[in-house]
Amino acid sequence: MDMNITKILLEWYGDHKRDLPWRKTRDPYLIWVSEIILQQTRVEQGLEYYLNFVDKYPDIRSLARASEQEVLKMWQGLGYYSRARNMLSAAKIIFVDYGGTFPADYNNILKLKGIGQYTAGAIASIAFNQPFPAMDGNVKRVISRLFGVDTPVNSGKGAKRINEILLEMIDHHKPGDFNQAIMEFGALNCKPKNPLCDTCPLSHACQAHLSGRVDKLPVMDRKIKQKRRSFHYLVMLSKNKKELVFMIRKRTGNDIWKNMYDFPELETFESYKNNSRVKLIKTSSVYKHQLTHQLISAKFYIYYFRSLFTVHRSPEYIAIGPGQLDQYPFPRLIDKFIQQELMPEIKKMQD
Repeated sequence: MDMNITKILLEWYGDHKRDLPWRKTRDPYLIWVSEIILQQTRVEQGLEYYLNFVDKYPDIRSLARASEQEVLKMWQGLGYYSRARNMLSAAKIIFVDYGGTFPADYNNILKLKGIGQYTAGAIASIAFNQPFPAMDGNVKRVISRLFGVDTPVNSGKGAKRINEILLEMIDHHKPGDFNQAIMEFGALNCKPKNPLCDTCPLSHACQAHLSGRVDKLPVMDRKIKQKRRSFHYLVMLSKNKKELVFMIRKRTGNDIWKNMYDFPELETFESYKNNSRVKLIKTSSVYKHQLTHQLISAKFYIYYFRSLFTVHRSPEYIAIGPGQLDQYPFPRLIDKFIQQELMPEIKKMQD
C-alpha cells in the first residue's frame, strides 16, 4: 500500500477542510449527532439541524429525557425519521447502562441502536483516536476509483474489499483526521459527477483516472425497485366554540413516517357529497415526495363540518387548532401542504 496517498490526503484536508462545528470537538455525543444527521443529508442542509438539535439537547442526559414527539419535531423535514427514533433509544440506553457517559469501546458503540460500522468507526476514530475506518458513500467512491475496485460497492464483497484497503491506509496516529479527510475529499474533490481530476493531487495514483474509467466507478448493483403509492387525505375543519380546529392522526405501525402526524386517509369521499352539514372547501394540487424505496403522490380534500365532528375514539386521532401545530412533528409533504394551502384557507375563514 502506498502510504504516500494517506499523507497527501491528510495534507489536502489540512488545506481544504470546511469550517464545521463538529470538527472542533472530540465530544463523542456531538460527533454522534453530526454523523447521524449527515446520513443521507447534505452538509448544507444538515448544519442548521445540527445546531438546533445540540442547542436543545446539548448532552446525552437532555436527549435521554426528551419525548419521542419532541425529538421528531426537531427532526421534521430532515427525513429518514428512524434515525431520530434510534438516537433517542440509544441515548436512553447510554443514560441507564453507562451512566450517561458515551461508551469508548468500538464494539459497545456498535451495539447501540441505529449505529452501524460506519458511524461506530467515525465516533471511535474522531472521539477516541482508535484506528477504525468510517466507510460512507464518499469513501467508497474515492477508494473504488483510486484502486480500481470494480466489485459493486453496495455489495458485501465490495464493502469488505474497501474496508481491507482502508485498514491498510488509515493513519494510526491521526485516525480521526484520516477518516474525515477521505470523506471530505469525496464530498469536495472526487465527486459523483464532474470530479476535479485536472487539479486532483492523487490523479497520478488513481487507477480510474489512469485507465479512463472515472465515470464507470464506483460500480453499483442494480437500482432499488420503487413502489408507487397514492395517498388521499381528508382535512376536516370545524369550530369548537369560536376556534377553528382540524383532525390529525398519529401514524403507527411499521410504515413510513412512523409516529409522525398526518391527516385521516380515506379511500372514497362519496358519503359527503349530498350532506348539507358538510361542505367541500378545496381540493389541493397533487403533492409528490420521493423516498428511497417509494414515490408518494398525495391529494388533500379540505371539508368544513357545520357541527363539531366527534373525534374517533382512538389515541392516534387528535383535534387541534392552528396554534398547536408547532407541537406535532409532520412529514415534509404534510407540512408543505399545511403551509401552502391549509393555513391560507384557515386565515380566510378567520378574517
